[in-house]
This record gives sequence, structure tokens and C-alpha cells, in this order.
Amino acid sequence: MPKYPPPKEEGFGVRLARLRKAQGFTQEQLAAELGISRRRIAYYESESDHPPASLLADLSRALNTPVEELLKSGVPQRKARPAALSPRLERRLRQIERLSPRPKQQLLSIIDTFIAAEQNRQGPR
Repeated sequence: MPKYPPPKEEGFGVRLARLRKAQGFTQEQLAAELGISRRRIAYYESESDHPPASLLADLSRALNTPVEELLKSGVPQRKARPAALSPRLERRLRQIERLSPRPKQQLLSIIDTFIAAEQNRQGPR
């Protein structure tokens, strides 16, 4: 008989909480990023053994983690992929793309102004 019991497999909820914290999200922030309630995030982290298939792609993007990582058990073996656009930012960009040319150009000019100001504030790299 072994001296110590074998470690239990990490369930989906525990893995989701670990990945969320590793990316610096609170439950509230992740919920806002995904467009769902904080209660749903809390449920998935505490009571759900099975991930919501409809949210896997968005969770993967928001947590900068492959879907396979969300579904597997154990400690992560892979490095995180480079940061992708958040679902919220992607949604906003699609909305901007649907604007008529004049408002789209005005909005892009505003964004360019903010980017230039931030680059000036940070100084040369």
C-alpha cells in the first residue's frame, strides 16, 4: 500500500479557476469579457465537471489558452500562445467594420490620437 495517495486529477472547475487567476482576471472581469454573469463563472469553477461547449472558444481566447488545455486534466504542459484579441475587443472591431465610412474614419482618427498620445507618454523604445 502506497504511503501517500495518488494526486487527484484536476477537474474542469479547478483548472478554469487556476487559468483565470494566472491571467490576472477576477470572476467579474472574466464574466464581463465573455458577456456572461459572474455567477456562471462561479458555477463553472465550483460545481461543473463539464465545460460549457458554447463558451469553450471564448474562454480559450480570453484566457489565452488552447481549448485542449481547458479540457485536459493535470498541470499544463504547453506554453501559452501569444496574446490574442479578447472576445470583447473582437466584437467591438466587428461593430466598427459595419459602420458607414465617415463615422468609421472619425472613430479610427480618435483611436490613432489615443495611441499616439500613449506612445509619446511612454517615450522612445
